[in-house]
Amino acid sequence: MSPQSLAPETDTTGSLYTTETVPTHRRRAYWREALSQIFGAVDMGVSDEVECGTIRASPLGPVQAVTVDSDPLRALRTRRLIEDSDNDNYVVVKLLVSGVARIEQDGREAYIRPGQLFVYDMARPVRLTFPERFRSKSLVLPRELLGLSESDLRRITACPLGTDSALGELLTPLLSRLVDTAGTYPQRTGELIARNVVDLVQTLAEERLGRAGTDSPDAARMSLVRIRAYIDRHLANPDLTPDAIARAHHISVRYLHKLFELEDITVSRWIQQRRLEQCRRDLTHRESANLTVAAVAHRWGFASASHFSRVFRAAYGVSPAEWRNSGAHRLA
Repeated sequence: MSPQSLAPETDTTGSLYTTETVPTHRRRAYWREALSQIFGAVDMGVSDEVECGTIRASPLGPVQAVTVDSDPLRALRTRRLIEDSDNDNYVVVKLLVSGVARIEQDGREAYIRPGQLFVYDMARPVRLTFPERFRSKSLVLPRELLGLSESDLRRITACPLGTDSALGELLTPLLSRLVDTAGTYPQRTGELIARNVVDLVQTLAEERLGRAGTDSPDAARMSLVRIRAYIDRHLANPDLTPDAIARAHHISVRYLHKLFELEDITVSRWIQQRRLEQCRRDLTHRESANLTVAAVAHRWGFASASHFSRVFRAAYGVSPAEWRNSGAHRLA
């Protein structure tokens, strides 16, 4: 059995590898190949009797969201395997949900507890050990997407990220939720959410590297990522205004506007844009088929249905009703 011949079960939410459907005598080989197919070729040590293991993987643009439930295992990626591999241009951001782990890379060794994040680079040798049954949630992403130099990436591998950090506390549930729901988003929405989470990972890495001074560009960027996440959580509130956002983050409205200049957009326009994206999604979802256009608009914070219709047409070139009707064939 080779990684290329290993065929997962597939559905609308992604790919599923599970030992449940594999005869007992083939489970060990199957599990080794499944893990190698997702995370790159490794020398894998697993127990002689693999009782249960599942991997669910869902694409989010160039990012893969992966959940693993597994019996104990050891994984070693050597220089020889890297040289023979065509998928070494990836970084894995992993959240340990349950169990314990040990990671070794770049001359460091760290013990990981549940709730901690860590990063490893598939382009260099790495050893992972899970001595007991575990669950992990990971983002597998192209190295360039993380936006770190080679030297900076080497400084953050094989160590817990976000421990005792406010940003880490924000990122951990976001990453967990993203992996859980990765297969449910329209393609563009999923890519945007993944990009925001990767931005948070990058900002957390910058914080780890000691660059998030209070007046530095990295500090401004970190604040902006937090505020964008806050906006997404409060889109349904019609009172979500620049004043309210500034008060919630203990900054001035002037500084808030300055932060959004980094995005070349105003705060109010950003809020409107995110609301429109959510409304456009809901207008073609079966779950919202019984809602009127006005109800969808109110759900996402638009106080006036007529105003919503005007800005929707300005943004997408059609009315909300026309967009809903044009999407009806996709729901059939």
